[in-house]
Amino acid sequence: MKRINVRRGAAFTLRHLALLALGLFWLIPIIWLVCNSFSAYPGINIRQFFPEAWSLENYRLLLFNSADTVARFPIWFKNTLIIAVFSCIISSMFVLMVSYAISRMRFKGRKLLMNLGVIIGLFPGLLALIAVYFVLKTFGLTNNHWGLVLIYSASSGLGYLIAKGFFDTISETLSESARLEGASEAQIFLKIIIPLSKPIIVYTVISAFLAPWVDFVAARIILNSGISTDWTVAIGLYNMLDRVLINNYFARFCAGGVLVSIPISVLFVFMQKFYVEGITGGSVKG
Repeated sequence: MKRINVRRGAAFTLRHLALLALGLFWLIPIIWLVCNSFSAYPGINIRQFFPEAWSLENYRLLLFNSADTVARFPIWFKNTLIIAVFSCIISSMFVLMVSYAISRMRFKGRKLLMNLGVIIGLFPGLLALIAVYFVLKTFGLTNNHWGLVLIYSASSGLGYLIAKGFFDTISETLSESARLEGASEAQIFLKIIIPLSKPIIVYTVISAFLAPWVDFVAARIILNSGISTDWTVAIGLYNMLDRVLINNYFARFCAGGVLVSIPISVLFVFMQKFYVEGITGGSVKG
């Protein structure tokens, strides 16, 4: 018995040591980014992991130096926040409504639509991005933040699968009782299903906010006028890595990377419980 406990203890220790090593290895780039954001040297330094001198100057220049025409981080942050918030609201509404309809309603072509949604989701969205660009250009929505909102939210209903699985776990008897009382489907959805669905709502909102917040490719293609005040954070930070600018702006690029991660990190810290419940609840039943 003691030998079994010793073996289990050794296996437990080795397993967690391996996980710790993997975690530290994964954190190395993030730690290096954070350290360089506090570096007194503005360029890239690959000879040393930790900077020789530390400073908050990069954050000050990034946030408060309005005369700098290259690093316009406050404007980029505002643009990205507006796009992410509106995309999040529209996408979350679409996902929840489509998921409820597929979960609780029975209509012709339901299974076909479900299968098509899953199949289309298997293809990378980048395959259609060029065609989408020319469609938006026809309607004058390129170099326009609302064009980006349209891209991020228009097809969001296809991501119904996890939310549908969560709605499937809510007892059907609640809906049936409400129907007997004369409630409409909209009333059932808004007054019964939504109050019981906090975990999946949090999961949907965070996912819908995260996509436009970190996206680079779609924003780069749509916002291609070269006017820096129209850019999102991802485009602006990428521009700092230009070979002409990198020696003067790399440390500020690192500072921008740290700042842009703060809103998402705060969301995950406060909503982690509901986020995990939304994922696990949505995977119980398809």
